[in-house]
Parts: sequence; structure tokens; C-alpha cells
Amino acid sequence: MTEVSEVLGAAELGTGLGERATLVQFSTAFCQPCRATRRTLAEVAALVDGVGHVEIDAEERLDLVRAFGIVRTPTVLVLDRAGRIVRRAAGQPRKADVIAALGRVL
Repeated sequence: MTEVSEVLGAAELGTGLGERATLVQFSTAFCQPCRATRRTLAEVAALVDGVGHVEIDAEERLDLVRAFGIVRTPTVLVLDRAGRIVRRAAGQPRKADVIAALGRVL
């Protein structure tokens, strides 16, 4: 995962941010790795208190895709409690990598 510093708020997500951090996943309907990523991120969000998981359909939210330079799915953004994007990764992440990325935020 690489480090970035942009902000994504609850208004753009259409839902509230996690209390401590939020995992934002950009997906598309026919993306096989997106399904596995959804499961991984949901598991991590359930495992770590205060972490939320939001999945965004990239085809429906082209505004966000363009604004944040999403070029492939799945792409995962790790937001801190204020909605600042502190880490990002394209492709299917490993559970250990997601937990490690959260460790830098929490």
C-alpha cells in the first residue's frame, strides 16, 4: 500500500465514517477479486473495533473514480477518523497487509 493525503467524507461515501478508520473499496460488478476483497475487508472491519467498511460501485460513482485516480478494481483506500486517505492499494489485498495498513492509522 502506498501513502497519500486526500480527504473523502461521509457525504461522498453516502454513509458515516468508521469511529477510528474506514476501509473504502472501489469495485465493479464482474470483478472476481472484488468479491474476495469484500470478504477480507469485512472480516478485518469485524475484527478491529471502530473500523468501518464501505464498498463503492466504480461504475455508478465515476465522479469519485476520476477525483481519486482509481484505475483498476479492486482499489482499497484506508481513511483515518477524519476521512484523510492515508494508504491506498490496487488489486486484491492480503488480510495481513490490511491489518498492517490499519496499524499505521490507529
